[in-house]
Amino acid sequence: MRILYLATVLLCSPAFASCPPLPERSERHNALMDLIEAAPSQTVARDFTNELWGIWATAPDETAQEILERGMNRRASFDLTGALSDFDTLVDYCPDYAEGYNQRAFVNFIRQDYDAALKDLTKAVELMPDHIGAIVGQALALIQLGRDREGQIALRRALILNPWLPERNRVTPLPDEEENDIKTDL
Repeated sequence: MRILYLATVLLCSPAFASCPPLPERSERHNALMDLIEAAPSQTVARDFTNELWGIWATAPDETAQEILERGMNRRASFDLTGALSDFDTLVDYCPDYAEGYNQRAFVNFIRQDYDAALKDLTKAVELMPDHIGAIVGQALALIQLGRDREGQIALRRALILNPWLPERNRVTPLPDEEENDIKTDL
């Protein structure tokens, strides 16, 4: 009986199982993006954004959800090594799930490994081009790396999606010609 249990656990582990395809983007997700962009206040935008984070943090299956939650709990308790291990496992198991990359990037940002964070944030945005959190993360990582212009472009892109972001105070004025160039880049 114990051998059967062990075989079941091994076969169901991420190393042997595969992540199911991601579900289609929900109508609610699309609606929230529109509601956030048009929100009349920071409070209203924050409520919609919190709901959106709930969607992003819903993994494709139970195995992925358990790994995600364990990693987030470890990160919250500052077990960054354990959290990185969990997010590595999640990304290996579900390579098309943007939030796995975003969460791993968050841990690397806390560790001040901005290059690693930026790599994962870029992948998260590639998988989900309007992931506001990952775009803001890109902006902050770029700024930390001294790549201010690129960071300002990313920040302005995020602010188009959510004009009420707390990071809006990080926008720095640029010369008019640079501002026009950035608008072109967006």
